[in-house]
Amino acid sequence: MPAFSKILIANRGEIACRIQRTAQALGYRTVAVFSEADADALHVRMADEAVLIGAAAAHQSYLNLPAILDAARRSGADAIHPGYGFLSENAGFAKACEAVGIVFIGPSPEAIDLMGSKRRAKMAMINAGVPCIAGYQGAAQDDDTLQREAGRIGYPLMIKASAGGGGRGMRLVQRAEDLLEQLRSARSEALHGFGNDELILEQALIDPRHVEVQIFGDHHGQLIHLGERDCSIQRRHQKIIEEAPCPVMTADLRQAMGEAALEAGRAVSYVGAGTVEFLLAADGQFYFLEMNTRLQVEHPVTELITGLDLVAWQLDVAAGKPLPLRQDQVMLSGHAMQVRLYAEDPATDFLPQTGRLIGWEPPIRDGVRIDHGLLEGQAITPFYDSMLGKLIVHGATREEARRKLLRAVEDCVLLGVQSNQRLLAGLLAHPRFIAGDFGTGFIGQHLANHAALLPLEPSAEQLAIATAAFYQASQARHAPDLGGWRNSLGAARHYRIGIGEHDWALSLEAKTNGTLNIRSAGRLIELRLLDADPHGATLMIDGIRRRHAWRLDGNDLWLFTRPGGLHLQDRTLAPIAAKASPSDGTLKAPMDGAIVELLVGEGSTVRQGQLLMVLEAMKMEHPLKAGVDGVVRQLQVTRGDQVQNRQVLLRVETGD
Repeated sequence: MPAFSKILIANRGEIACRIQRTAQALGYRTVAVFSEADADALHVRMADEAVLIGAAAAHQSYLNLPAILDAARRSGADAIHPGYGFLSENAGFAKACEAVGIVFIGPSPEAIDLMGSKRRAKMAMINAGVPCIAGYQGAAQDDDTLQREAGRIGYPLMIKASAGGGGRGMRLVQRAEDLLEQLRSARSEALHGFGNDELILEQALIDPRHVEVQIFGDHHGQLIHLGERDCSIQRRHQKIIEEAPCPVMTADLRQAMGEAALEAGRAVSYVGAGTVEFLLAADGQFYFLEMNTRLQVEHPVTELITGLDLVAWQLDVAAGKPLPLRQDQVMLSGHAMQVRLYAEDPATDFLPQTGRLIGWEPPIRDGVRIDHGLLEGQAITPFYDSMLGKLIVHGATREEARRKLLRAVEDCVLLGVQSNQRLLAGLLAHPRFIAGDFGTGFIGQHLANHAALLPLEPSAEQLAIATAAFYQASQARHAPDLGGWRNSLGAARHYRIGIGEHDWALSLEAKTNGTLNIRSAGRLIELRLLDADPHGATLMIDGIRRRHAWRLDGNDLWLFTRPGGLHLQDRTLAPIAAKASPSDGTLKAPMDGAIVELLVGEGSTVRQGQLLMVLEAMKMEHPLKAGVDGVVRQLQVTRGDQVQNRQVLLRVETGD
């Protein structure tokens, strides 16, 4: 009898979609689970069956172990794949599956339990002889002990959530006087994210590379590695570009790191897919960072250079089959590179963004792989991680892969939700990235003043396109028989186009030959429509023909700008709104989320920069601080409240 035939994927989004593709291709039936927020999600549509497991909040659905096991029972699933994230590294979940006779597609509960604690994992690696960085991983967690150990380690140092991952519960501390506040913040984020506020401290290496090794074991005692990935390009300690192989890897270094990774796996009798992560210093020394007992978000780059399907390997290993390759049979070919597309605003310290996905047209072409779980029109909510999807490419050389990936990023139409597209394009085009010369501090060191990290202002050409789009729509409504572009010839029309709190004045004059003369920011732009549909238009602008993607709805235009999107509004007939003063004392929610900590009450006296409350959104905590000195008035939230973007939370009365 086969080991299993129907697999429940205990995850969501691109993760669940990716696992289903392989499982279904291999003939397995799949069961999706979904929260109320994901009722019509792509992973639900793809599955053979789907089960509602709870409300939108993760702890009521995707982290609800009894609900997931009940979904497996009701659907007849005899195996569970946990994906990556949520319960994928929860030893209790793996044990619960075993207890009810369901195959858990992952490592043993014992391996998950040990490696899920950075503190105990590091102690085990030291005992196994794996190189480890200096730090503190003791059981005592009081502030006095951590302050004393921090002084011994020296600054700068890293605080890390022992049970954490994905950059959550991680803080870089440069000075001793900042330690206590950062300990409080890291503990709180770790407790909310992982249910465990245990921390470790580590010496902070200056601008190392983050290099990880993919390992795989089976139930027959075989353990091999599949090469390494460089994951050094990060923001907020979270990876955004990954590639394989590492640009500075040598045969000797790969041999040494691979053997160290296997030693880590042998120490826990590892079975299944796992990743051993290292920090690689400039002098060539490397140090154990952590082990992830699951498939990683970045696994596609390993798949592309090895030609293997790692999810298929996971299913085969879980079914009791031996690994199909020995270590000497693993071949690495070419170069693969991946970017993570996030709903976030790089100009505001990568603040997660929510909203509705108005337009989604990923580039479909040879050599480009897109892992996502998106549907045009869906809501991007505050309840889950802000990653939207991944663009992955393979090339014969690193430069070919980089060039392909840059074009894919620039051509990926994403409208309605702000993203990190411009930043990704800026990174891929940066001379030092092209040269392979970078470490984990690259963004802070080399892109601090890059346009991608500044608020986006529309160009004169983009404003002209928006003006033309609004003009065309107006003409089509009022004079459809004229084709929308020939009415009011010779008469200049004036427009006010806005983004956020900013407006721009433009004028448009229609010519008899169909050309529109648009004055924008002191520049005259000649524009002509060649064709148009609901998804965009082909325009001739100053003699250059080009297709422009857009979505137009009344006075709202979402325009794709290659890369990135703009939300422009026709405010010509709208009243001019008074601009809010940055010092008026009003505190608004920067995004949808939940108030997880409230540190002031009505009547509290506060100082500028004082922490007032903490907002949790997309698995991260965001401190909200006072913009002025004064007294708290009109406090409109309590701890636990769900709030919406731009909702007024409180006002600070300045006494002026």
